[in-house]
Amino acid sequence: MTAISVADAKYALALCDRIAAHTDVPGTITRTFLSPATRDVHALLTAEMRALGMTVRTDSAGNLRGLYPADAPEAPVLLLGSHIDTVPNAGRYDGILGVAVPLALLRAINGKRLPFAIEIIAFSEEEGIRFKLPFIGSRALIGELGPDELARTDADGITLAQAIRNFGLDPANLADAAITPDTFTFLEVHIEQGPLLESLSLPLGIVEAIVAQSRFELTFSGQANHAGTTPMDLRRDALTAAAAFISSVEALACSTRGLVATVGVIHALPGAPNIIPGTVTCSLDIRHADDAIRDSNAGQLLAQVTADCLRRGIGVTIRETSTQRSMPMDVALAGALAEAVSRTGRQPHRMNSGAGHDAMMLAGKIPSAMLFLRTPGGLSHHPDESVALPDVQAALETCMRLLETLTH
Repeated sequence: MTAISVADAKYALALCDRIAAHTDVPGTITRTFLSPATRDVHALLTAEMRALGMTVRTDSAGNLRGLYPADAPEAPVLLLGSHIDTVPNAGRYDGILGVAVPLALLRAINGKRLPFAIEIIAFSEEEGIRFKLPFIGSRALIGELGPDELARTDADGITLAQAIRNFGLDPANLADAAITPDTFTFLEVHIEQGPLLESLSLPLGIVEAIVAQSRFELTFSGQANHAGTTPMDLRRDALTAAAAFISSVEALACSTRGLVATVGVIHALPGAPNIIPGTVTCSLDIRHADDAIRDSNAGQLLAQVTADCLRRGIGVTIRETSTQRSMPMDVALAGALAEAVSRTGRQPHRMNSGAGHDAMMLAGKIPSAMLFLRTPGGLSHHPDESVALPDVQAALETCMRLLETLTH
């Protein structure tokens, strides 16, 4: 099969740069579910896909999908891709590289037809920023985007269903997003978003499992009052209750091996320096490779905050916004991917993913695998996120070797 060149890797990185130019917040890279910048990225990727001989469509969940035909009709389909939404003020490779690398792979194939079709998908939403619901695009592929999810609202009160309609799509037609029966494998290429591969001086990793994660939203209800005239012992300060909770999150995670827990969002109202906060909302993201350990620690934290708020005279409501169980990748496919890495002359390394990915949604339906690229400095979800050109070339060579294996 065709050899990979440095030019192919440069194409992938240049495409990431071009996509990064489309943002909803000038001066940053920020794209949420079906935002105006998403429409611009769709136009860019549609042109690239068509230039590579693909037919292109957007399904009713907003996933952009390009299909490269096989050498015969009614052939099976290999699915490749990742997401094009971002966190606020993001880097340019998280998710996006998993769309750019497959397109660079097709560019290297240069019109050659294979015994299977290749579908490249740019998932509409993985991060869960706009609707506090991750994996919107991949949920649609496995039939788990239903009435409850469609009724969710964003900060402006727009429902998920209405956001889909505003993009010119029909939320009543989500069946058009489902994985087709002839789709036999899914591969997601992604930056590691952590320091492990760099610490091992290895360019690539093969994901064996994606860890469990749960997300919650907590609302603390106290009493707003004058900051200068209300004695400390007569206050019902929602923010001090939230601060105590945040400290307990850190303490528990630091004392439990393998557990990571984060409060990444906090809002205090009324939000003035001379007013005691009356209402505070915050997030909780908690993860562990073992579902039972994750669940028990989440339960401990939530029971603790409930008891503490009762003692303080503060109300607290807790809403679970999403939960994903630990998901193993397909053993045979991971083995084939490891063999593909070895055939490029590089050392394969098997590892778990601490971050959630669209592959964890699809893995319950079709054989799925993930190929990680080293993340310099282990820095991700940050404007300084980066990736090395030789590592991108290594990923492309590995994908080409995998195509050879699947062809035979």
